[in-house]
Amino acid sequence: MMQPLDPAMLEQLRTFNTPTIANAVEVFDVRPRNEGFMRPEIKCVFPRLGVMVGYAVTLKIQSITPGAKGASLPASVHWQDIMKVPAPRVIVVEDLDDPPGLGSLWGEVNANMHKAMGCVGCVTNGSVRDLDEVEPLGFHFFAGHIAVSHAYVHIVEVGLPVRVGGLTVRPGDLLHADRHGVMNIPHEIAARIPEGVKTVDTMERQIINYSKSKEFTVEGLTELWNRLRP
Repeated sequence: MMQPLDPAMLEQLRTFNTPTIANAVEVFDVRPRNEGFMRPEIKCVFPRLGVMVGYAVTLKIQSITPGAKGASLPASVHWQDIMKVPAPRVIVVEDLDDPPGLGSLWGEVNANMHKAMGCVGCVTNGSVRDLDEVEPLGFHFFAGHIAVSHAYVHIVEVGLPVRVGGLTVRPGDLLHADRHGVMNIPHEIAARIPEGVKTVDTMERQIINYSKSKEFTVEGLTELWNRLRP
C-alpha cells in the first residue's frame, strides 16, 4: 500500500470535481483514457454532499440466500480489516448476487458504525437504503440500486480486489467521487493532480474566453484549437 497523502493534499483534492480530476489524470498519460472510472450505473445517491475522497476498503457480499454454515464472515473480521487502511476510508462492496441489489448491507446502522470507524462513504454495485436517515450524517452513498430490505445479506470476503461498475478496486486505492461518478486516482501521480488541473485549466480557459469574445470566428477557433491541442 502506498504512503498516504498529506491531509492538506487530500483536502485540496476535495476542491475539484471528478471530471476535473479525470482531465488532470490524462495530463500524465499513466493509463488509457477509457479506464480508471466506474460505469454510469453506479449512481451518486446524495449529490448535495459534494465530493468524497478516501482510501478503499473492500468486501464482497451476497443476500439472495442465507450463507451456508462457515461460508459467511463475522462483521468483526470486516471491522478489523477497515483499520488496516488509512483514513479517510471508503467502503467498496461487490454484490455477487445475479442480479445484484436484492438485499442491502447499507443503511442507518452501518452508516453510523462505519462513520465512527473513519469511513466517509460506501460504493457498491448492490443496494443502499434508509436514505432519509443517512444523508444528514454526511455519509456518501454511491450505488447501483435502492432497496427495501437487507434480505439475507452476509459478507463472504474482505480485503481482496473487487469489481464494481467495471472498475477493479484494490485495498488502499485512492478514490474520488461526486455527482458525476466514481474514479481512481493513481497513487504515483496523486500529489501532482493540482499541477495537472492547472495545465488543463490554462488550456481550456483560453478556448472558453475566446468563444465568449466579440472577436470569435470559426477560423480563429480552429487556429487556437490546433495550437493548444495538437
